[in-house]
Amino acid sequence: MKTTPYPAAPADEAELEDLLATPLEGVGPDLAALGGDLVLLGAGGKIGPTMAVMARRALDSAGSTAEVHAVSRWSEPDVRESLERHGVRTHTADIGDPSIHRSLPDAAGVYFLAGMKFGTTGAEARMWWTNAAVPAMMADRYRGIPTVVYSSGNVYPFTPLVHGGCTERDAPQPHGEYAQSSLARERLFAGASERWGTPTVMFRLNYACELRYGVVADIATRIAEDSPIDVTMPSVNIVWQRDVSAWALRSAVLAGPEAAVLNATGPETLPVRRIALLLAEVMGREVKFTGTEASDALLNDAGDCFARFGYPSLAARTLIAWTGQWIARGGRQLGKATKFEQRQGRY
Repeated sequence: MKTTPYPAAPADEAELEDLLATPLEGVGPDLAALGGDLVLLGAGGKIGPTMAVMARRALDSAGSTAEVHAVSRWSEPDVRESLERHGVRTHTADIGDPSIHRSLPDAAGVYFLAGMKFGTTGAEARMWWTNAAVPAMMADRYRGIPTVVYSSGNVYPFTPLVHGGCTERDAPQPHGEYAQSSLARERLFAGASERWGTPTVMFRLNYACELRYGVVADIATRIAEDSPIDVTMPSVNIVWQRDVSAWALRSAVLAGPEAAVLNATGPETLPVRRIALLLAEVMGREVKFTGTEASDALLNDAGDCFARFGYPSLAARTLIAWTGQWIARGGRQLGKATKFEQRQGRY
């Protein structure tokens, strides 16, 4: 039986970013229901820019005049300029500096995107400041304001492949200092929820993917370099970044007086070996493997998220095919490897 080819990947970065920032159904009404301006803290990273534009477009589509404020140090000035052109109000600030906190914009909804993962081995003190001290200060600054906290599935333990991943009801068992600091971030925001009645959602994500970043891009890049694929971490969850942004923006409506948790990822448990073989087929390359698959992995069950917001808008197979096309034609990468194969918690 002849297989149907996958649709062509976005032609360039402009088309890719436009797609990533296009709101999905429900985003506009849920944001408008917050009744005021939004603040995205740490908005200059991998997800923040397109998420901010999505928020702006969604509010516009809902007829809301609420502002979207993006706060970052803006190490890439062109990112800030692009956001301004899209109607997002940008603010240059180091949120780790307590002296500037009162100058940050007020909000009806807060999205805390700041965090440090990559390069944290050997920089543990800076990681703990970013992932624990800064959340405490921001929770104080935005007392009582509905807050969505980007967190990580790394707070969960490894689970046997046959168990289907951790749910929100499984107890955290962070492995390594990065995962521990991620749980500390959650605990501090939860403390603010208890102390000041701040409606809070912990948005536990793994792994968001787009064509320039993520587990699939990491594997495709290694195939293009003729490097072997390490399958010691046998399986992963992946999800299209556009879906992640939409779910995160909408999840503010789930915030209540008791801090809630929401897992966010794709529905499949995908073997790393299978992803690599699919990519190699798309790219017209051979693939080599190293390591032996373990019997467990870092996996999430996002069934609650799907029940509330629906399944991802982009199938995993299409995401894999698009990434293979993108890498094969030399598409730019963000240069931030996920280190998904890491089993000792060192990043």
